[in-house]
Amino acid sequence: MDLARGYARGGTRSVRFDPRSVLVCVALCVVALVITVFAIGTGRFAIGPLDVVRTVAGSGPPGAEFIVMDLRLPRALDGLLVGFGMGMAGAVFQSLTRNPLGSPDITGFGNGASAGALVAIILYDSGAAQTAIGAVCGGLATAAVVYLLAWRRGVHGYRLVLVGIGASAVLGSVTSFLFVRADIGKAAQAATWMIGSLNGRGWSDVRIAALGLVVLVPVVLVFARRLTLLEMGDDTAAALGIQPERSRLVLLVTATGLTAMAVAAAGPIPFVALAAPQLARRVTRGAGPNVLPAAWTGAVLVAGCDWATQRVSDSALLPVGVVTGVVGGGYLAWLLWRERRSGRL
Repeated sequence: MDLARGYARGGTRSVRFDPRSVLVCVALCVVALVITVFAIGTGRFAIGPLDVVRTVAGSGPPGAEFIVMDLRLPRALDGLLVGFGMGMAGAVFQSLTRNPLGSPDITGFGNGASAGALVAIILYDSGAAQTAIGAVCGGLATAAVVYLLAWRRGVHGYRLVLVGIGASAVLGSVTSFLFVRADIGKAAQAATWMIGSLNGRGWSDVRIAALGLVVLVPVVLVFARRLTLLEMGDDTAAALGIQPERSRLVLLVTATGLTAMAVAAAGPIPFVALAAPQLARRVTRGAGPNVLPAAWTGAVLVAGCDWATQRVSDSALLPVGVVTGVVGGGYLAWLLWRERRSGRL
């Protein structure tokens, strides 16, 4: 193994990696776990970090097991898994479109998954599993429509973004219509869910998020090198031995699945898929999609914002999407100001 050069050799095979990216992923993983421990201990019944760890290990203080294992741990794990998936999906979309605005929040894929989930919630009064199926179907249907409308001798980034913005507007009207059709109880439930919330999340939501990651993350990792080649252009990628359109389609479907999984497990939490890849790129200082650093950055963002909601309200009733929206608005304002000062805007 040659850490200085970023190669790991075993027999006749070698794997290239960026040592700084590996260290960043490890550091972000540690930060996410620390935030999670403190978040689990926060609430009206406060539990110290060491007691949280002991309770998870099975030797906690009396009365803490129910609070930690049944109430708070599923919420915390759901936030980590959802943030991980949203960060990775954002990195894939931004790499495919070669545009920092090419995230599922902007291009309509997230709205498609939200619309599918709302159909399941409002029209069919579905549970967690049916809502997840509705989100996946809505996301994939949106991806298919956007892909076909953007097709013109292949799919290029700027067309995908423009068509996606139009699809997002149409889907926004669809969700508004669904709210009008719903009775007041379901409309209130759906409105809270549409903001993006981890309140009341249980082990069923964790299973949905975990299943999505187990199935889809390996596909993204296998195709990560192709993402880097696609950023160089289709002609260059084809010359280097990959099929650009086939690779783009597989990655698009996979990233849409990650987005739908996140929406089904926690609602459409804004900003995370948009900002996590950009923050990861600044931390790693590396070119390319940075799918794993972006995924761990997303996990840290969701976990940190969820902890902030509990610190602010002391009851965990504030949806995490409110905090991510505020943080996202501030981040975008700073980014625009920075671009204007540099003369690029």
